[in-house]
Amino acid sequence: MKITDVKPYAVWVGHRNQMLVKVETDEGIYGWGESGFSGRELGVKGVVEHYREWLIGKDPMRRGALWQEMYRSQYFEGGRTLTAAISAIDIALHDIVGKNLGVPVYELLGGKNREQIPVFATTRTPYGPEMIAEARDFMARGITAFRMSYDTMGIDTDGLFEPRESMANSAEWLVKTREALGNHAVIGIDYHHRLNVAEAASFCQMMPSHTLDFIEEPIRDETPEAYEQLRALTDIPFAIGEEFASKWQFLPYIERGITNFARVDICNVGGFTESMKVAGWAEIHYIDLMPHNPLGPVCTAASVHLGAAVPNFSWLEVNMERAENPNDEIFPEQILFEGNGYAVPDGPGLGVEVDESKLNEPLKFWEPPHLHRRDGSHTNW
Repeated sequence: MKITDVKPYAVWVGHRNQMLVKVETDEGIYGWGESGFSGRELGVKGVVEHYREWLIGKDPMRRGALWQEMYRSQYFEGGRTLTAAISAIDIALHDIVGKNLGVPVYELLGGKNREQIPVFATTRTPYGPEMIAEARDFMARGITAFRMSYDTMGIDTDGLFEPRESMANSAEWLVKTREALGNHAVIGIDYHHRLNVAEAASFCQMMPSHTLDFIEEPIRDETPEAYEQLRALTDIPFAIGEEFASKWQFLPYIERGITNFARVDICNVGGFTESMKVAGWAEIHYIDLMPHNPLGPVCTAASVHLGAAVPNFSWLEVNMERAENPNDEIFPEQILFEGNGYAVPDGPGLGVEVDESKLNEPLKFWEPPHLHRRDGSHTNW
């Protein structure tokens, strides 16, 4: 079997841009992958087009060797744009191999450890009484882990974000949430790396012990030493890693005990090939995977197969809006959300089909809000 084409699709899909990749072979078997580098899809598309020039003619069954060749064939190795492209291609290659052998992708990873993939949902209402009511609704449906809303201030209107104001308001409602939901709820919050060390420490200290089961990405990840400082100032578990583009970026966070949940993004970190290495490494340190899953059905399917195969797994992120309203026009076959999680599929490959004829809405320019403080300075989105 030989690769005959690698097709990147940087397109608008429903409500957002997506970067899909189709790998075709001379035996008619094809695979789908997805890149997770949101907002920079055209950069990833260019990298995929470059890889295409020499991937044609290669054996897709040698997916591990192709990963190494893609990563090591340039002097300036790594980086999020490159690994986002490698991720999409690697996922597509696993889809091909699964179809060729007639087995689900998780069988290529060691077989399944679970029948269903548990999830955590994010409340969609503004922080306040409606947020608590929505969390109660999740629990009634059997979803007991969730990420709560917080005071995002003017992010979606005028781009204003003042950390101290947001922290004070959010902490108050998180305390009320724990009181309302009790200890059976798993409660977390994602501050989207919008705080510094002192602010994050103050925020954590505003709340009684066990208000939060985890805090996600409170500060930026470039300096592990900063997270070590924060670790000394709070006992709230950290969920870190959705921005990491390789196992090497996970190194200090796993080896130095900085994170408690590994937020692996299979569409950014290097696909199945790299994610399984991170998973085994995390298992040694008693850290569960808590995969980042903000994209489309291809990313969800890949994350479900990963979650089925690894023993150390907590919850998969689920976008409830997307789960409740699947795009079956563009994705006529996909892994559907059922009850309170995703059932592990038993068909060959990923279990996703894409109608290429519907991938005709061009990429729309999208840029995250450029946030500022009241003093006019810029801050993190």
